[in-house]
Amino acid sequence: MSRAPSPPISGDLPRDFSSREALEQLLADAFPQAEGPLSPIRGGREAADDQLARVQPGRYAKSRNHLDGAVTGLSPYIRHGVLTLAQVRNAVFQRIRKRDDGAKLINELGWRDFWQRMWLDLGDGIHDDQEDFKTGHDSGAYVRELPADVRDGTTGLACMDGFRDQLVSTGWLHNHARMWMAAWLVHWRRVHWKAGADWFLEHLLDGDPASNHLSWQWVASTFSHKPYFFNRSNLERYSEGRYCDGCPSAAQCPFEGSYEQLENQLFAPMPSIRDKGNDRNRRDRRANNRQQSKGGGNAALARPKR
Repeated sequence: MSRAPSPPISGDLPRDFSSREALEQLLADAFPQAEGPLSPIRGGREAADDQLARVQPGRYAKSRNHLDGAVTGLSPYIRHGVLTLAQVRNAVFQRIRKRDDGAKLINELGWRDFWQRMWLDLGDGIHDDQEDFKTGHDSGAYVRELPADVRDGTTGLACMDGFRDQLVSTGWLHNHARMWMAAWLVHWRRVHWKAGADWFLEHLLDGDPASNHLSWQWVASTFSHKPYFFNRSNLERYSEGRYCDGCPSAAQCPFEGSYEQLENQLFAPMPSIRDKGNDRNRRDRRANNRQQSKGGGNAALARPKR
């Protein structure tokens, strides 16, 4: 059923334009300090429905980790309420034969719902470390300002400069690229996750504080049981080598090496999390032990794996 357009709010910008160029000109006049052209991502319900119609759950499951994979492109529309998680879920179920065919995509919708529920629970606490870093470094070891070469895209790393350029020019970045960039900033450059998370929110059209900040914490290890990091082989595989070929820093790639080598390079020795853990882990173990002593099961809720 078609819906009548919402009436304009007093003082709001116009909603109807003769062309996309007219929209771009109005924004340039209204926000002269802004730089660059409009993002190629189009807003509105019609664009959202078109994008939703192109979603292929099976292809998504097989190729979602590749930068040229069949990702949905729905996140900006979900972020701004043009589409709901339930609408996307129902659309997925309508075009699959078996529920398992849509499991990967439904799982990602579940993650977004999880982040929102955590935000409801934590409030402004999403801006704070939820736990200690599991890197062997304390929070004070991480700088709180984004380095200028990162912001300007002049690091000399083709991958990271490329991700930066896409972020600021389109307002969107593949999830795998977001994870790589977050891991590089936090673990290689030793930048506190919040500096990177705030920078992402400056540019992302799908920038949601809960999904963004808690995902950065997941990478940093302040909201997970271990840090996320990667190596050159992983980046080359899922980017099809587009950045490594011809990178000016290829001969001194900071991501070169095995995971064991990089782990020894990036992280300081620390007690096993099973032995030491953090306050939340210790509380969970005590609750679990009390429940088991009564003959019950695990009383602590297990955090979802990603």
